[in-house]
Amino acid sequence: MSQIAPMQMLDRYGPGTVAPAPSLAEARAYVRRLALSHYENFTVLSRFVPEELRDDIAAVYAFCRWSDDLGDETGSGPEAREKSLALLRWWREELRRCVASAQGEVEGSNHPVFVALRETIRTRELDARPFHHLIDAFEQDQRITRYETWDQVVEYCTRSADPVGRIVLGLVGRARPDRDAELLAMSDATCTALQLTNHWQDVRRDLLDRDRVYLPSKDTGITAEQLLEWARRPEDAQARVAYIRAVRALVERTRALFERGRPLPSRLRSCGGVAARLEPVVWLFGAGGMAVLNRIEREGCTTLWRRPVLTKGRRAWLLLRAMMHRARRAGGGNP
Repeated sequence: MSQIAPMQMLDRYGPGTVAPAPSLAEARAYVRRLALSHYENFTVLSRFVPEELRDDIAAVYAFCRWSDDLGDETGSGPEAREKSLALLRWWREELRRCVASAQGEVEGSNHPVFVALRETIRTRELDARPFHHLIDAFEQDQRITRYETWDQVVEYCTRSADPVGRIVLGLVGRARPDRDAELLAMSDATCTALQLTNHWQDVRRDLLDRDRVYLPSKDTGITAEQLLEWARRPEDAQARVAYIRAVRALVERTRALFERGRPLPSRLRSCGGVAARLEPVVWLFGAGGMAVLNRIEREGCTTLWRRPVLTKGRRAWLLLRAMMHRARRAGGGNP
């Protein structure tokens, strides 16, 4: 398995292939390499991830990465979307085999992601529904490329983002709705805010490369056709003012969601055990998302023309803060 990128491995592990299943050790090595091969703000397997969860989080990330690439990397246009839908149907069947295998019912998938994920699902007793919800979201991306209201975009996030937080909480045994409703609500708020921030950050890329527009047209008063026209007129003051006002309002609503989820790291710390050791990781991703949102605002909410990213200095400062969180946890201090 010298190749890492999902689309490069379809010839070996894609639909209709009969490659032998890797060993668990080989599969775990693959998902770790995949998790370490790409990051923008912070690597998924940062130094703050507890060692006993690294294989599990790498397996979950690899599942998400493959799902994302199957939905996004086939090209653009109707033919590409049909290809993505076919690949996602195959991916869902592989997931079903993986879950059934984890329960001892059938032989498992030979795909390295599912060889690794099978062990995670089995040992951590994970609910399969969040994994299916993620595939639902990637399928939705092929069928729906425009949104009218804020509520529609947030509802999409309940499938595209919130399941990731619920899976992570499941890894530490804190995803029971009857007992952990408050944790789940804070996780959902944080994950939705992270996804929305990514949408506002990537307006230009989504529009031009994928023909997708997540800016809600009724709430902003801006159509996809206007965005396409404005994207070609970066010096048009009237267009810039209208766009900036619209995005600034969305940024403020997104900030409120980050605030709703902000207590999550400290609540995890109070749970004790491995859940407490996740506190710096969860804090880092929430703080990183808020930092990107602040960056969007500081750069004038002009994401139709320029994509804001965190500077190396800002990332270093956040990593230092996460180290302080870990030190306080180890010393029993307050966050």
